[in-house]
Amino acid sequence: MTTTLYGFKSCDMVKNALKWLDGHGVKHEFFDYRKDRLDPKVLDGWFARAGWETVFNKNSTSFKELPEAKKAKLDAKTARALILEDTNMIKRPVLDTGGKLQFGFKPDAYAAAFGKT
Repeated sequence: MTTTLYGFKSCDMVKNALKWLDGHGVKHEFFDYRKDRLDPKVLDGWFARAGWETVFNKNSTSFKELPEAKKAKLDAKTARALILEDTNMIKRPVLDTGGKLQFGFKPDAYAAAFGKT
């Protein structure tokens, strides 16, 4: 499976991850979910592999702006609906190596994932 980085180009963390991948010669595809609609099956796969709590970004401005009642009822079903409505609620970037998922950008974790230590 191809390594895919998910996010959007204007995000600094995504920019850093793309720069790292390019700088270390890691072949990858980039999926900008602000330009193209994220397939719900991809999201479901992330939930199955990592758990919705790992995927969902409670620190996002979009989440913080939600009414308290909506925040209080947060579960997998609600998180899925919120993410499909607003992809800003995904922790980013998402790196899918085919075997593992990583959320956020940490150079050491990327180096370990690709044997670039």
